[in-house]
Amino acid sequence: MDAALIAEDLAPGDRGLAARDWGDLRVERVRGEGDPDFVVGYDRLWAEFGARGEMERRFVIAERLAWDPAHPVGRARLAYEMLLVRRGAELIAIRDHTAIVRIDPGGAPAPGPVVVHLSHALIEPAHRGGGLAAWLRALPLALGRRCAAAAGCAPGTPIVLVAEMEPLTPEHPERRGRLRSYERAGFLKVDPAAVPYAQPDFRPAELLAGAKPEPIALELVVRRVGREDERSLPAAELAAIVDAIYAVYAAHVPEVALGPLQRAAEKWTRGSATFSLISPVAT
Repeated sequence: MDAALIAEDLAPGDRGLAARDWGDLRVERVRGEGDPDFVVGYDRLWAEFGARGEMERRFVIAERLAWDPAHPVGRARLAYEMLLVRRGAELIAIRDHTAIVRIDPGGAPAPGPVVVHLSHALIEPAHRGGGLAAWLRALPLALGRRCAAAAGCAPGTPIVLVAEMEPLTPEHPERRGRLRSYERAGFLKVDPAAVPYAQPDFRPAELLAGAKPEPIALELVVRRVGREDERSLPAAELAAIVDAIYAVYAAHVPEVALGPLQRAAEKWTRGSATFSLISPVAT
């Protein structure tokens, strides 16, 4: 099943790219674990991100593909999508993401935005620098809208796209280009000086038994759709964003690895009434 390129979904700084001819691109959704494209997409993502501890195991992604926002998973309604982008027969990019609607004990949407967690985006080296990254940032919005509708959200419920990014450090100057790309598009970073966010240790429970979990310190880069110019984030919205991301991980990450991060986030999201949104390349 193909996904559409919707010009109106492009981030503010990316909209000039809509004038180009993108008719040679085909964006295909992976239909499930039995889809041959699942093996193609997963194996390529694992080769890129697995060694860094930033890619979940195959069975986890297979289970995510089966999520239906009509049926809650824990405290959320979830929809996961893996997209493969081809130019002719050539695979040139892969993107995966999850839309999250947090729910109250009665199953109704909880206060806060619909969150779309941008998991992985990979463009093959020969196709980088041509504007394709703009579409990889925009395509997840459609899943956010579909998940919101299926979960019964009120019309106009805000959507937030959020990516977990490795910090820019002197040891890794190569990260600047990616962060600069997000900045030009109109994404902003939640000030990490006030937000010690971390991704949980993805190792399976049997490997974590008796071992200390090793979370990965990351930074949150967000696009608050329609509110891209705002430079502060209310504490309640930040708490909802973090809770939504951790709701995705809670389906597969053991409590020993995720629980401490959730409890810590409950504390630091109460540390201020608002949190600053800054340049993604600020250190």
